Amino acid sequence: METLLYVVLGLVAALITGAIWLYFRFKSMHNMLVALDERCDTAFADIDVHLKHRQNLIPSLLNTVKGVRDHEKDMVLGVIEARNKALGSMSADIKLKAEGNLTARLDTLMASLDKYPEIKTMPEFVNFRRELTDCENRITSARRFYNLAIEEYNTSLRMFPGNVIAAKLRLNSRQQYDLGIERTLIDEPMAVQF
Repeated sequence: METLLYVVLGLVAALITGAIWLYFRFKSMHNMLVALDERCDTAFADIDVHLKHRQNLIPSLLNTVKGVRDHEKDMVLGVIEARNKALGSMSADIKLKAEGNLTARLDTLMASLDKYPEIKTMPEFVNFRRELTDCENRITSARRFYNLAIEEYNTSLRMFPGNVIAAKLRLNSRQQYDLGIERTLIDEPMAVQF
């Protein structure tokens, strides 16, 4: 009888220890998911700061290229429209799409302006191009960090016990900052002519 009592007490102690361990494991995972979610928000905020800086550069570009021909004026208007949409975007997904459109329009305009030696040699344009390149490099770095944070967060949501906690807290996976058409252009091999 005494042996049975020790066995029962041992099982109860094991169950209590297991329950305590499980509670702290779930609590730890919950805290990790909250921290990863915050890291994703912070990473997006970093991107947003750099995107706003780029948006603030655009008026100086437009002042620099006032005297362009009609064809480029349509491109300038497209950049203005894309900038306004990017500024008006509230959600992360819409903002990233609007910024992708703005990037494409800026790239098209900059390529078009390369045809004009009088614009290319203007000190204001040279400074703008240098600052825009620096800004794009910072956006690229921030985008990489954001995508890594999203990857870690999404992976944690899919693993046990993260998937159970995510369902309870209604946490959803997040979209990475995809380059879209830019990615296609980067992946295309360069044509080399001799």
